[in-house]
Amino acid sequence: MDMKLLRRALCANAAFSALSGTILLIWSSWLATTFGLSNPIFVTATGVGLLLFSAGLVRNATRRKLNLGEARMTVALDVSWLAGSILLLAAGVLNREGNWALLVVGDIVLAFAILQAIGIRRAAGERPQEAVTEV
Repeated sequence: MDMKLLRRALCANAAFSALSGTILLIWSSWLATTFGLSNPIFVTATGVGLLLFSAGLVRNATRRKLNLGEARMTVALDVSWLAGSILLLAAGVLNREGNWALLVVGDIVLAFAILQAIGIRRAAGERPQEAVTEV
């Protein structure tokens, strides 16, 4: 089983999430104003959530044997982040700067989800199915 890609993807996601969470906590008021929010509580709560998420990723990525169930949950949480981002964009809660920030972060989260999903398949020893199969 090849776990290298999955470990690296989890570690990269953890680093990005920790950095993002720290930035959101340190500059919550300024970011809330910049992104068109009247109250920084959402920004602060997101920062705390990202730091907790990051800790879980590090815990799994540094285990001797990765927990593939937790890795799958990480992909599900990344996809949930993307769904939430789409809902925020559709609701028009943020201003232009906030929408752009959400789109950029969403692209990065999507890349992590894809890399982690590929890593899970490799770690589980699964082979991608052929695009065309004979009947």
